Amino acid sequence: MSAQARHYEDKLAFEIDSWDLKVAIDAGEPIVVIDARPASAYGKRHIPTAINLPHRQMAEADLSFIPAGATVVVYCDGIGCNASTKGALNMTRLGFPTRELIGGLDWWLRDGYPVRTGTAPGSFAEAPDFIAAGI
Repeated sequence: MSAQARHYEDKLAFEIDSWDLKVAIDAGEPIVVIDARPASAYGKRHIPTAINLPHRQMAEADLSFIPAGATVVVYCDGIGCNASTKGALNMTRLGFPTRELIGGLDWWLRDGYPVRTGTAPGSFAEAPDFIAAGI
């Protein structure tokens, strides 16, 4: 296999776009979405099932809420923010299968998907409500 083909395979293994994330959530795949931005940004708007876990706090956090076998998807504002890259690196170093959301919240919104406001945490358990609402 060429180096170029390996490059693209790696990108697809380690990144996900908002459409694929929405499809995976709708299908009930075991995905935990983590918003790696500060709580103030999370409170303004976030992906409905997202947990707020700023990248600077990941190493000290209790991550027992992540189900075994779940894939962690980390995001931030978008291409002008690298909190998702830092968070994806942290979660990978902590041993979780991790993907970074391409374009972050910005592209999630551009694709017309909903957001929530407030600081109440989303949860993996919310995914069925998210699906049932047809969002």
